[in-house]
Parts: sequence; C-alpha cells; structure tokens
Amino acid sequence: MAKRDYYEVLGIGKSASEQELKSAYRKLALKYHPDRNPHSPEAEEKFKEAAEAYAVLSDTEKRRTYDSYGFQGLGAGAAGAAGFNPDAFADFSDIFGDFFGFGDLFGGGGGRRRNRAQRGDDVRYDLELTFHDAMRGQDVELQVPRTEPCPTCHGTGAEGSDGWSTCSVCRGRGEVLYQQGFLTIRRTCGQCNGSGKLLRKPCRQCKGEAYIQVTKKLKVKIPAGVDTGMKMRVPGEGQPGVNGGPQGDLYVFLTVEAHPIFERHDDDLHCTVPLNVAQAALGTEIKIETLDGEKRLKVPEGIQSGETLRLRGCGAPHVNSSGCGDLIVHIEVQTPRKLSKEQRRLVEQLRDMLPEGGQPADKGLLDKLKDYLM
Repeated sequence: MAKRDYYEVLGIGKSASEQELKSAYRKLALKYHPDRNPHSPEAEEKFKEAAEAYAVLSDTEKRRTYDSYGFQGLGAGAAGAAGFNPDAFADFSDIFGDFFGFGDLFGGGGGRRRNRAQRGDDVRYDLELTFHDAMRGQDVELQVPRTEPCPTCHGTGAEGSDGWSTCSVCRGRGEVLYQQGFLTIRRTCGQCNGSGKLLRKPCRQCKGEAYIQVTKKLKVKIPAGVDTGMKMRVPGEGQPGVNGGPQGDLYVFLTVEAHPIFERHDDDLHCTVPLNVAQAALGTEIKIETLDGEKRLKVPEGIQSGETLRLRGCGAPHVNSSGCGDLIVHIEVQTPRKLSKEQRRLVEQLRDMLPEGGQPADKGLLDKLKDYLM
C-alpha cells in the first residue's frame, strides 16, 4: 500500500490540536481494530496506518520534522516502525483506557501508570461554631486524623535497604509484553501487581503498608462573619502523595449554631420586637441588643405591625473584607388580650374618637386613615 500523508490518514488538518488528533485516531482505531474485523486484511492495514500516523503526529519533535521534511525527514525505518514501537503504546493506552476501558490491552494498568507521581487525597473536617465565635472569628485547634509516611521505613514499607527485591518476572518493569500477530500487547505483571519489585522484609512498625495512622494538631484561623455551609481550604494538610506526588488539602466545613434572637440572611441580621398599641401609635425609643452591645433605636409614631427599622452596620461582618451588614428590626404590634376597667374606658374613648372600621377599605381610604392617625 502506497504511503499516504499522515494528516490525510487521520482526516485532520495541519493545525489540528492535540485533542482533535487524539479524537481522530480513536475513531479510526476502533473502527479498524482487528478484534472488530478478524478476517479483513484491509482493516488491519488501515489500523496499522492510523497507528503509525498517530505515533508520529502525537510526538512534538517528530511532527515538526514531518511538517518540514515529510517522510524523508523521519527516515524510512523510523516512519515505518513508528506505529509498532512498544513505547508508543503507552500513549495509545491513554486513549483506549480513558475512554473505553481497554487500558490493559495496551498497558493501561501497568507499571508506568502505577509508578507515576499522584497527588494525595483531600481530607474533610466538620467544625461546629457558636454564633458568637462565628461573628467574632477565632483561632481554633483541630485534631485531624490522616496517614503519614512511616517514620521507621520512611515510607518504603520495607525493613532496611535490602527489604525490596526486583521482580523476577517483569525484571522491574511492572509489566510484561506479549506478541499477538502484529500487535505488541502490554499487561500488568501478575507477580508484583505492576510495582516492579517484591517486598521481602516488611517494616515492623507499618507491616509493609508504608504509612501509619496519626492525628495531627493544626491551628486554623476562622475569619469573622463565617456562616453555615462555608468551607475553608488548608493547603497541603491532606493525605500524603504517592510516588513523590504532592500532598492533598484539608477542607474545613463550617456549621454555625442558631441564635435565639437573630436570624441571618446573607450578612444582614433580623430580629422581631413587640410593641404595645400605645407605643406604636405614639412612637417610642427602645433598647436593641446588637453584636456590639446595647443600642437605642427610635420608633416613629404610627408605625404598623410588619414594618421594619434598620440599624446600619450592626449585622454580620463581611468575611475577609471590611464592613458589616445591617440589623433589620421587624415591628410586631401586639393587641392586649385582657384590659382593666380603666384601660377599657380609655380604649373605648379612643374608639369613639377614631373613624369606624370593620369594612374593607380601598387604597384611597387607607391613605386617608393613615394621614388621620399620623
């Protein structure tokens, strides 16, 4: 079969991205895979052709050389063998393993992946705060359970320098290669499970696990104004990484206890204050408890039940910022259930002086009544 342009083989342009390149190869590889076309030499050739094209174009240096000089720049041997270099199948395993679960066919579960550096897992810690502590902020000491490298074996899992030996089956590669027709198949070594080595003398402290369970004490600064549902990230205080990978993070999830008086909405605090009829009609001055102590609030005369008054800057602090929300005071005018004789006489006098109610009023009449009372 005459050699075709690699971009033509994959059906992409020269400006195709790495993802477009991978996607195009994946489609062709699945379409012409020998397992799907067991008695088709043509499909076998197309599969080999696509593999060769991808092996060259997925390599930055080879792609640059091919774009500049074509097949001659690669050399006859290099171009012809590109698709069947065993190391090239490490890239193919990412494609099949990530998208279709065929990784083991091309070595996806093998030692190469097992020996890669991996970031440690994140750790969650649930912290409950009182309302006061959440409003003021504080430094808290946490006791976080996690794993750490064993101090005896320094995370190797072995007793002494000769505690590990090279796997005799895979000779330290973590995988074994099989030839099946024109394919070189890479599989995880069954003896060492892809590690490339065998544990001969387990560490006495960690029993070969390489890690031990510990409880670490950490001081965390909780900023003022936090609320339920917020979380704080403490970098590098999670589980340790694998094969030299970075440590995970600690996430502190916050829950704030409810307050008996205040109800929080964003950074505003709300409370309800009851007034008697006389206070509401004549106006008054009341004492309001705030986060900064007691404050006096003037209530205008004629205030209605359900109306609100606002104390600016007396709400919850803005987290990691200056300023605070507001305190919203909801007025509730309470009607007395029992009256003394004198109270009844005075209320009856007031009733006789006010417009008679009891009938639905239109908007205009309500406005007139409001003007009359005020």
